[in-house]
Amino acid sequence: MNIPVTIFMWVMAFLPIAVLLVLMIKFQWGATEAAPIGLLITIITGIFFYKADITLIAAESAKGIWNALIILLIVWTAILMYQVGDEAKAFLVIRNGMRKLLPNELLLVLAMGWIFESFLQGITGFGVPVAVGAPLLIGIGVQPLWAVIIPLLGQAWGNTFGTLGAAWDSLAMSAGLTVGSAEYLSTAMWTAAFIWLWNIIGGIAVCWFYGKGKAVKKGLPAVLILSVIQGGGELLLAGVNTTICCFVPATISLVVILLLGRSKLYREEWSVENSPIMNRSFAGQGNDEAPKDMTLVQAFVPYFLLSIITLVVLVVGPINSFLGQFKIGFAFPETATGYGYVNAASECFSPLAIFTHASMFLFVSSIIGLVFYKKHGWIKKGGVKRVFTKSISMTMPSGIAVIGLVIMSKIMDGTGQTVVLANGIADILGIVYVVFAPFVGLLGTFMTGSNMSSNILFGGFQLTTAKLLGVDPSIILGAQSAGGAIGSAVSPSKIILGTTTANILGSEGKVLKKIMSITIPATILIGIIVFAMVGL
Repeated sequence: MNIPVTIFMWVMAFLPIAVLLVLMIKFQWGATEAAPIGLLITIITGIFFYKADITLIAAESAKGIWNALIILLIVWTAILMYQVGDEAKAFLVIRNGMRKLLPNELLLVLAMGWIFESFLQGITGFGVPVAVGAPLLIGIGVQPLWAVIIPLLGQAWGNTFGTLGAAWDSLAMSAGLTVGSAEYLSTAMWTAAFIWLWNIIGGIAVCWFYGKGKAVKKGLPAVLILSVIQGGGELLLAGVNTTICCFVPATISLVVILLLGRSKLYREEWSVENSPIMNRSFAGQGNDEAPKDMTLVQAFVPYFLLSIITLVVLVVGPINSFLGQFKIGFAFPETATGYGYVNAASECFSPLAIFTHASMFLFVSSIIGLVFYKKHGWIKKGGVKRVFTKSISMTMPSGIAVIGLVIMSKIMDGTGQTVVLANGIADILGIVYVVFAPFVGLLGTFMTGSNMSSNILFGGFQLTTAKLLGVDPSIILGAQSAGGAIGSAVSPSKIILGTTTANILGSEGKVLKKIMSITIPATILIGIIVFAMVGL
């Protein structure tokens, strides 16, 4: 790469991100309005300062459109699942039933917004926990804005080893780590250790949002117990099997939180009446609105199906191999900038494995759930048409934002702007760079919406930088992926998933502002720990 890594080139690369943040946070623009502006600036900087030609811009834009369509499949199918439950009034049954199982409202919020999302992240990922979690939280009386914020925090800790270790495998691949080697195991342990810290912060943050210090005091025992299971369990299993080291602890924590609901500390009714995240008028609605003959188990049928289908398809080898062979992708030629930054040709770019993709699991679960509810008479006449009409109408507005953001990230990547951002930080800071190593991971996920993509993009760079600085690469790589996991909580494309299913599209700036108050300090803390460790 011959791109000059100068302050000017770095500023030009950062300009689209800066504009995006200012428009969304300062001026409260929605992602639908802000994304096209960021995209336009990215194209201008790519052509005029990074010497990209129209062919390269067109190729990266096409790649972005394809990736965006894959994301929108998840958006639509997640909304479809929500509409199925809403039409059958299943969320009212879930609200009433879960309140009986977990009379402590704080524990209920933790269960539906932190623990259940962890479980979904362990097996599916791809933004599904956010898209599915937001409507569930609204169903128990959480205000829509907070119903998006809480799942974003809840799913983030599982973002590296979740989805059966997809993001972790990409880090190992890009950094050339041999499975089972000392470097591989050491990096896995450091990654899990940093993520455990983030897991604790996420749990405490949910308590703080619910009721400040009073809620933190009440919820801290549960958070610590669950964090030992989740973060501690992941750390323990990281040295044994990275594929299941998130899924297994997340599954166990689902059972444990229900047991905590029967413990002396949490079995009595408890709530913060003036909680800023709760919609009291909603939570106070009468139980008679829910179908009298629908049980809690029946209300959860689509979610049980989602879990079972995903597990069977992804875990059972022969089934996964058979279904995984059906893929759709497009060929792209090699492109290069005037600086010699090359994008390799691809015969099948970002192939969509139709039958093993998260959207297929959501779609099948939704359709079976729809048939199940209709058979029992909970979907009334005209309900099926309403379900599909509403799901399509809710998905369409988010399409512009998702497509714009993903194209923006692909052009930044394809023109070398993303790499210049990372290299510029490392060149200027020297050994102090290690403090910012997790921010590079966060930046990658913020831009691409994927910790896996962040690890592919920056894994090799982080390894090379660590060696040049003479520090332990495993610590830096661990910080990279931990930062990438935290970044999934502030990724605009994931935020859009939540605001769409929560029906508050346009509120992305408000969500981002609230979450950054947690993610930025947490990333700084990990960076300080990294600096302290490499200095020992």
